[in-house]
Amino acid sequence: MSKKQVLIDGEAGTTGLQILERIRQRDDIELLSIDPAKRKDQAERQRLLNAADVAILCLPDDAARESVSLIENPDTVVIDASTAHRVAEGWTYGFPEMAEGQERAIAESKRIANVGCYAVGSVSVLRPLTERGLLPNDYAASIHAVSGYSGGGRQLIESYEDPQNPNYTEAPYWLYGLGLAHKHVPEIMLYGGLSRAPVFSPSVGRFAQGMLVCLPLQLWALPQVPAPAELHAVYRDHYAGRRFVTVADLAESSARQRLEPQDLNGSNQLKIHVFGNEASEQAMVVAQLDNLGKGASGSAIQNLNLVLGCPEETGLV
Repeated sequence: MSKKQVLIDGEAGTTGLQILERIRQRDDIELLSIDPAKRKDQAERQRLLNAADVAILCLPDDAARESVSLIENPDTVVIDASTAHRVAEGWTYGFPEMAEGQERAIAESKRIANVGCYAVGSVSVLRPLTERGLLPNDYAASIHAVSGYSGGGRQLIESYEDPQNPNYTEAPYWLYGLGLAHKHVPEIMLYGGLSRAPVFSPSVGRFAQGMLVCLPLQLWALPQVPAPAELHAVYRDHYAGRRFVTVADLAESSARQRLEPQDLNGSNQLKIHVFGNEASEQAMVVAQLDNLGKGASGSAIQNLNLVLGCPEETGLV
């Protein structure tokens, strides 16, 4: 069987390097790479984009749009890790576990918008509830999330790791997105099944990788007033048989005194926990993941595997 040619456009960035590391040892893929001396040569970049069976874009939004505009080969599949095409018409959302048939849709698509880290966590906890009608589409949702600083790219990484950097910080934790217009919100609404924007509170902790995305719920305010066990059953059924999205047992979650954002680092796993208090009729659903794994490069590899017809877990843990 001939090797598939894959180009990582933007392989020097955080996500690009992780994808490169995950697939460089595979014997079913030939990696295309631009000669460093021709890095600014637009014609060479266009040639490689059109020569690739799959082009994975790890670029800022405008650069990603430009790369797509350079592709004339109708057989080239694009997996875009930027936010440029997440809600664009004609693009398939790269979260295979999101809904029934999503894996096939990805496998058959030529244009795949890879997930965002906060968004995949948010959609993973919202979609099963809105799809089943337990959470109204116009629910006044709040989402609280914390990510490792690697999610902010090279500049933020250097501000935490390089004391000589003028933006160096020793802050243990900080909130951002205070204008309530974070770029992931449209993606969360569209695929999470919300008709109104959630109050989304992203934050960064002083750790490199890992993420927790929390959806608090006042169960007494929901139309069906579900018990925590009913919520858990919805998630269990929605993600039954999935390799990379799992749901913690209620007993496991209730026994926990704390939940660490770094527990799944280095993997493509996303784990959902349902915490509940029947007396107060409250619950909190938490997605736990590696922001550079299931939230970025791991998802890109999973989507690549679907496109290439490989086992979904190839090169992933």
